[in-house]
Amino acid sequence: MSERFKVTKFDEPSGKNYKNYGATSAESDVELKGKLLPDPGDTDDGLPKEKDKCCDTNLYLYHEEIEDRPRAATFLSSLADYSNTIPTASAADPDAPKPAPPARMGTLIGVYLPCIQNIFGVILFIRLTWVVGTAGAIQGFLIVLTCCCTTMLTAISMSAIATNGVVPAGGSYFMIGRSLGPECGGAVGMLFYTGTTLAAAMYIVGAVEIVLTYMAPWMSIFGDFTKDPEAMYNNFRVYGTGLLLIMGMVVFVGVKFVNKFATIALACVILSISAVYAGIFVNFNGNDKLQMCVLGKRLLKDIHISNCSKDPGGELEQIFCPNGTCDPYYHTHEVSIVQGIKGLASGVFFDNLQDSFLQLGQYIAYGKEPDDIEQMERPTYNQIYADLTTTFTILIGIFFPSVTGIMAGSNRSGDLADAQKSIPIGTICAILTTSTVYLSCVLLFAGTVDNLLLRDKFGQSIGGKLVVANMAWPNQWVILIGSFLSTLGAGLQSLTGAPRLLQAIAKDEIIPFLAPFAVSSSRGEPTRALLLTMLICQCGILLGNVDILAPLLSMFFLMCYGFVNLACALQTLLKTPNWRPRFKYYHWSLSLAGLTLCISIMFMTSWFYALIAMGMAGLIYKYIEYRGAEKEWGDGLRGLALSAARYSLLRLEEGPPHTKNWRPQVLVLAKLNDDLNPKYRKMLAFASQLKAGKGLAVCVSVLGGDFTRRAGEASTAKQNLRKCMEEEKVKGFTDVLVAHSIADGLSHFVQTTGLGGLKPNTVIVGWPYGWRQSEDDRTWHVFLHTVRAVTAARMAMLVPKGINFFPDSTEKVSGNIDIWWIVHDGGMLMLLPFLLKQHRTWKNCKMRIFTVAQMEDNSIQMKKDLKMFLYQLRLEAEVEVVEMTDSDISAYTYERTLMMEQRNQMLRELRLNKKETLGMMQNLVDYREQNAEEKLPLVQAIVDHHHADVKTASKVRFAEPGSEPNPNDAPSPPLADSEDKETDDKDDFRSSLLHIIDSMWDSSDENSQCEGAPSPPLDAEKKDSNANGDALNPKPNLPNITPDEGTVRRMHTAVKLNEVIVSRSHDAQLVILNLPGPPRDTKLERESNYMEFLEVLTEGLEKVLMVRGGGREVITIYS
Repeated sequence: MSERFKVTKFDEPSGKNYKNYGATSAESDVELKGKLLPDPGDTDDGLPKEKDKCCDTNLYLYHEEIEDRPRAATFLSSLADYSNTIPTASAADPDAPKPAPPARMGTLIGVYLPCIQNIFGVILFIRLTWVVGTAGAIQGFLIVLTCCCTTMLTAISMSAIATNGVVPAGGSYFMIGRSLGPECGGAVGMLFYTGTTLAAAMYIVGAVEIVLTYMAPWMSIFGDFTKDPEAMYNNFRVYGTGLLLIMGMVVFVGVKFVNKFATIALACVILSISAVYAGIFVNFNGNDKLQMCVLGKRLLKDIHISNCSKDPGGELEQIFCPNGTCDPYYHTHEVSIVQGIKGLASGVFFDNLQDSFLQLGQYIAYGKEPDDIEQMERPTYNQIYADLTTTFTILIGIFFPSVTGIMAGSNRSGDLADAQKSIPIGTICAILTTSTVYLSCVLLFAGTVDNLLLRDKFGQSIGGKLVVANMAWPNQWVILIGSFLSTLGAGLQSLTGAPRLLQAIAKDEIIPFLAPFAVSSSRGEPTRALLLTMLICQCGILLGNVDILAPLLSMFFLMCYGFVNLACALQTLLKTPNWRPRFKYYHWSLSLAGLTLCISIMFMTSWFYALIAMGMAGLIYKYIEYRGAEKEWGDGLRGLALSAARYSLLRLEEGPPHTKNWRPQVLVLAKLNDDLNPKYRKMLAFASQLKAGKGLAVCVSVLGGDFTRRAGEASTAKQNLRKCMEEEKVKGFTDVLVAHSIADGLSHFVQTTGLGGLKPNTVIVGWPYGWRQSEDDRTWHVFLHTVRAVTAARMAMLVPKGINFFPDSTEKVSGNIDIWWIVHDGGMLMLLPFLLKQHRTWKNCKMRIFTVAQMEDNSIQMKKDLKMFLYQLRLEAEVEVVEMTDSDISAYTYERTLMMEQRNQMLRELRLNKKETLGMMQNLVDYREQNAEEKLPLVQAIVDHHHADVKTASKVRFAEPGSEPNPNDAPSPPLADSEDKETDDKDDFRSSLLHIIDSMWDSSDENSQCEGAPSPPLDAEKKDSNANGDALNPKPNLPNITPDEGTVRRMHTAVKLNEVIVSRSHDAQLVILNLPGPPRDTKLERESNYMEFLEVLTEGLEKVLMVRGGGREVITIYS
């Protein structure tokens, strides 16, 4: 696991005992239900209730919005006992006994062995030798390799999908449905169901073939099936039907027996394969147990070795010379006895290199001479001939079911201890194991067995024996019994899984006509689905031939695997924010290669079957998509395009996007300079980095005035915005609005921009840097009005501070992106750094997540829960839990609050007439001249002292692009429109006065810092002010001010948080933190205080991104 965790302590705890975090009464009733957690616990008077003590002092700045945005500790507490499983019907009954927790299986038991059991099947035992003999060692190896590569590429795609969140049981159906939508999910689900049902039919027919052909041929009820293939297939149909009824009853009565029998079947598979390997090396030099009678180059059947001669009156002469006239081929060729198992030392491998593909009815013989393989319209006698036409592609279709079964691990995800780790490792290791076995068997069979015996499908030349069984050690019955039991086990697993898959599809209600099959019996069994499954399985059994069933069910599995690869490729190419697989070894090109292989094999094997499977999928897809929809006819391609656009927009409008589909659709509120160019171009660069070239962005600006007079300027500004967007490589649209009020114009943009599902959901707002130096309240008024408008619109908001220090899109930065997770407001803080890291600029940065623990929080438990939360989110980050004690409010905090209130009082005095204001200014100038050391703002010295351990500037001055930074000149706010250039003496005077007031406000006495000291009572403060310095003395001509208790607490939050943030993140490339909600009170003093709180909170940080969520979850642990 890549996350690293450490817990540091900000202050020494004052002897308090730790409690389980989230245990306060305000938080104990909180539940996580897919949305932000409600916490009804605060009052309207700005002071906390007793039960909101968790927000007292340290986090009081976020107090007013705790009911909508819980603390990080509260949110993690609600996640601590989340469940990945679907609740049972008895969950609502409090008196019902609690079900036993599911077994938490590891990689070996939960994924690897089930995949091994499902992949190894009947084809290995009854058809692999025939495939090797017919195709030859080279092409046989390619056949097996092609099939294994297809499943390996699919497994890589499946691993990416399965590790992209929590995947419930359901295999490909759930993965595809959640990745490509219900239409594809329903189509794939039905294909997977049909393939699994036909696989059960193939296993049943294969089990019957093993019994009747190799174990008990005397059980035939249609005569000697060795002489009549139809008699053999009729036997398969009858006995297969009976076996299906027995297995169906077993599944209906006891599913537990099926699960227990799976262990026996797995043991049989492993034992049988081990016996084959042992037999190959025991027979290294061959043996004489299996001998064949060969006429010329043709293989004969039903001839005992003792009778394999052309003696007059012998058995062969009676067969080939029935009327005294001998068959010409018999007459001209001699009879020989050939050793069937020659051993690896014989060099027979080189005889088996070339292929021996035949047409239907051609004789099995050495070579491809027409005289040897053609029937020449003569009787076949007892010569063995091909019962079907064979080619490379047909053999792929027959062998492909041997490599299916890779979904067994993902079907058990709910029972795995760590599904995101076990599914990729277990599935890929199982495929590697089975592929190694198959490929080695191809080479070993080709090097051990004679070519004619390999091509004898039913072992008729050796008395109806199974070739693999007679190759094994110590006895053929090990293979016969083992293969029979393993085939029965695979059939039972298919009959058990298929009805449950059908029931899951029916319960999703995406295919209405399947609704009756959603019903369960009183025992919870899908009885109706089982009956339908048995009916479809019976149709497959009536085909009666494994060689027909295998290519047919291959089509359905290939379609499923193709959709899995398609889903992975699309999500990788589209780079959806929710696509964060923990499995990293995938690539869209591998998925496309897997998709190409699937489609190619389908059409190479049988274009007819391929069209059937694709047609079935297409019909289901269209049925789900268009059920109840009205048809619309267009005129040509334009009508089609308009119809598609209208259809897509209406589909997007149907409802809010699912959490996993949420992505930022950005609205950038840009300020223009006097030349009508964007003043802060890096806001567009940041938007481009956030989108990483995907999706759309809308960049807008507002001009003040009358539209009829400024229409031309608006057009010019729009062109400049468009040009700037192109230069910054931002894909999207621009717009410029002329309004009498800048705030109203921005509000109109927030409300009306976008169309349907393409409306922006995230607003980037610039920080008003010069709000302190402004002579009226419009700078922060516009900013706060925009914040409130965005909040009311339930949109997310990003406020970059220090935007000129942000990197360009052409730069590459390395370092840390620090996330300070104070309150949970939808997961925006988690998602934003992940999106930024998708861009080349931020790709080399590492994420660090800091969360704040109070005294009542259990930091160790927070570490564990946050560790699991990040793991399920598929995010890699270093996590630090910072403990903040309930320390008393320091004198520094109190002093800064007092100075802020004094500044508000001074600003109110600006409304005085010119003479009164002149007198005030003269008094302030006299006051400032009292101390020589006050020539520099003392708040600068105070802050430097407060952060003395931080080796960075304590206050960052934001300079205009291309200009030298000036400590006394800050840029105008990005949301305020430029004023007319007309100035008079009064304006100059007021501006000078405001700078003096602001500088005076930035004054304090360094000696007043008593870090960590408790705040004395207000009266005591007044008495002891001289001892603490002049900073607490009332200024000349200013009344004494008593700060509000809530204001002091908010300032305390800003100071304390800023202290810990600066101490840990002063060297970070970007600091992301929660933006506190704006004050509900719209009084001038409250709004000014709020702006000052934000200044204090971000003081000493160069690049800050303040984030406020839109009131909904934007990140999920689910796929």
